[in-house]
Amino acid sequence: MRRGLLPSGLALVLLAVQPASHADEAFAMQSTGQFSKADGATIYRHVCQGCHMPEGQGASQVGHYPALAGNPTLASPHYVAMTILQGRKNMPAFGVTPAQLAQTRGVALTDAQVADVTNYLRTHFGNRYEDRISAADVAELRRAAGE
Repeated sequence: MRRGLLPSGLALVLLAVQPASHADEAFAMQSTGQFSKADGATIYRHVCQGCHMPEGQGASQVGHYPALAGNPTLASPHYVAMTILQGRKNMPAFGVTPAQLAQTRGVALTDAQVADVTNYLRTHFGNRYEDRISAADVAELRRAAGE
């Protein structure tokens, strides 16, 4: 019986140390704390869903992370983008500069990535807000907020 376990255990170890998938390679973190080649869905999966859950249902057992599914506050793309940039209560700011990143130990999203995540949230999880925000809009919000 023990002989049968050794090959099975070895197979599990080999599976565990396989290289990252191409999707994960595309989401590599740069030394600046920014992610390369990441769209809204990928950023949500790697950054947001840990708190807001895979289907955007939110969590309230350990802390309060609001549901994004069917959330009427997502009606304003500017509100969503500013929340991502500046953070809120239990949510860190993702609009930090690389210089601020060392202090916050966070993730810095580009204007295009903030726009992509905003547009993704507003068109998924039962949300049907079709008007989009652009990277230029996010850059203007960032400037207006003094970031």
